[in-house]
Amino acid sequence: MRKLTYFIGSSVDGCIAATDGSLDAFFPLPDGLVEHIVAEYPQTLPTHLHEAMGVTDLGDRFDAVVMGRGTYEPGVAQGVTSPYSHLEQYVVSSGLTSPDPAINVIVGDPLTAVKELKNRPGGGIWLAGGGKLAAALLPEIDELVLKIYPFVLGTGIGVFDGEVTPTHLALTGSHVLGSGAAIHTYTRK
Repeated sequence: MRKLTYFIGSSVDGCIAATDGSLDAFFPLPDGLVEHIVAEYPQTLPTHLHEAMGVTDLGDRFDAVVMGRGTYEPGVAQGVTSPYSHLEQYVVSSGLTSPDPAINVIVGDPLTAVKELKNRPGGGIWLAGGGKLAAALLPEIDELVLKIYPFVLGTGIGVFDGEVTPTHLALTGSHVLGSGAAIHTYTRK
């Protein structure tokens, strides 16, 4: 069975974006973070940025990405309609019309769709966001990789933005950068 990994950036207080969805507070990126992502999680970088970011080897951690419409649409607004063309791309949305032909739209219950996707042959599945989708998919998340940015946002969209069942995790990896950013990996207990 394929593994679903929620790989997401967060402020110290657990916000993945401002209340309006903006990511302005997350920039500039902490020193060393891009280099760490290129080395360990290159598949999570948009295809059109690979050359500029020095991605030469994608590895084989993921072969699919699932994201909510709110995660997908900011790229579309900038002309990027297939942000991860190196992966099989899924967008959960009941109202997305005329997406790029490379985008598979999940309409209806995302939990059922992801269960089916996990049972298909293939590699890992990356959950790119957002918080509401992560809350809905928590029962199927096998691994959480949390990039913690060294700042407090105050209010915003939570890592799991919605009602969830308490879920115990085990810390299976931790990497702290000189800039104060940290990458923690958790798996289900």
